[in-house]
Amino acid sequence: MEEKLMSKKKPSFPVKDFLFQYLKKYNRDMTIPVFYDDLQRFTGSVAVYDKDDNDTLWVSVYYSDSERKELDHNLKQVYTILFSDGGDDITEFLNVDAIDYCTFGNSKPFRIKIRNILNDNYTYFYIKRADASRIYGLELEHILSPNRINFVVHGDTLIEEHIAGIPGDVFIEQELENLDTNGKTQIAKEFVKFNERCMMLLLGDMRSYNYVIVPTHDFDQVKYKIRAIDFDQQCYEGNLKVYRPQFFKENFKMVDLVASKLHETSIEQYRKEERSLLAKRIISSQSRLRALVRCMMRDQISSTSNLKELRTQLYDLTYDMKFKRCKSMGQIVKTALDFIKRNYETVSTKKVAEIKALQ
Repeated sequence: MEEKLMSKKKPSFPVKDFLFQYLKKYNRDMTIPVFYDDLQRFTGSVAVYDKDDNDTLWVSVYYSDSERKELDHNLKQVYTILFSDGGDDITEFLNVDAIDYCTFGNSKPFRIKIRNILNDNYTYFYIKRADASRIYGLELEHILSPNRINFVVHGDTLIEEHIAGIPGDVFIEQELENLDTNGKTQIAKEFVKFNERCMMLLLGDMRSYNYVIVPTHDFDQVKYKIRAIDFDQQCYEGNLKVYRPQFFKENFKMVDLVASKLHETSIEQYRKEERSLLAKRIISSQSRLRALVRCMMRDQISSTSNLKELRTQLYDLTYDMKFKRCKSMGQIVKTALDFIKRNYETVSTKKVAEIKALQ
């Protein structure tokens, strides 16, 4: 099914000057002491296995003694830039416990494990090659989703914080069936909203291993949220189904859960709620969002064939002629966000008029 939905491999797109100007304005472009290429100079590696002895597809890499000493110092500085004020006063209390490398997927990230030696708490962050479409995905998620994301870019290197949660595939396989009725209904609701949000923001390839489930204890129950963790497929593919998690086979158990736990009226209610929340974020973040979308409209982050396919499918869905006139994926994103905002304002205006008529 995935072969029909998606291209075999998405290319990486360079970060152009106008995007760097945007990143500088919003404190995303910062000078860092280590780059992706520096981490590639490892001398060997060993496979990393999980607690059940399954291959994680990550390898733990090691370096020569002289290389590792400088690298550790620089990685601690990256940690303070990402999570603190960039000063050196806390680096003596940090230790680089592991540097892992993953050859699976497009971004081939390095995962850095930093431990506070005073209390043994640890934090992860990732170092990847900067890719323009991925940066657009991160920024759209930061501005328009319920979540905030901490990342910095410099040159050809992207540093991302780790997004904590239970990997979706692990949750579906090991925990979903053990939830009580209330928990399953909550997950069904969140999947509907997540599915809607991905489609509206044109974030693709949300197979179960590309998002996490975040449980939160609230009085006498546990609430669940679903968060995307991979933004590589931001508005690249032409098939609209790629932007709807429900069409990936890895999510079929979630789709079955929605069908068994929610009525059609509830599903439509949750979809409307998500669209309304997105519209409110669009209105409240207009300046930053406008600047980002201007960059996207100038950029080349997909192929001409994908652009033509997606704009046609969006027109078939919305009957909005503006989609047919889009000349770039950035323009499609702008048109989609304008469509959501316009529909929200139309409904809100109508509701206000109805209330006044009753007074």
